[in-house]
Amino acid sequence: MAPDPDPAAASGLRTPPEPPAARVALTPAAADLLRELHAEHGPLMFHQSGGCCDGSAPMCYPAGEFLTGGSDVHLGDLDVPGAGPVPFWMARAQYAYWQHTHLTVDVVPGRGAGFSLEAPTGLRFLIRSRLLTDGELASLGLL
Repeated sequence: MAPDPDPAAASGLRTPPEPPAARVALTPAAADLLRELHAEHGPLMFHQSGGCCDGSAPMCYPAGEFLTGGSDVHLGDLDVPGAGPVPFWMARAQYAYWQHTHLTVDVVPGRGAGFSLEAPTGLRFLIRSRLLTDGELASLGLL
């Protein structure tokens, strides 16, 4: 029998698999705004519908105010120190187009989307995107 070239395998130790790649992240400026909104509104959530007009922007709501269901995909939770985890949801139809994309929530000057909590702040959330790498796709089972 040929020796196992992996010393960890030979000793019975296995390296745990890498966790799946993150699908969504946020910039420091977006994290700052989320902390402000959390202080005023409590726990938060995002939903990205992919609709027209305001629906194409990520919408920030008090957690649980926007009801999600089978027509939505939970992309992950944004870790926002001082505001707890902020779940990020996307409409399943939009996810069909964006499933190979990593999203970064950012904030820029402007009027926020109609019902999104940042609307009166003079800032608005937006999505910056990039294609997932082959390694990220593999970790998510998409390759």
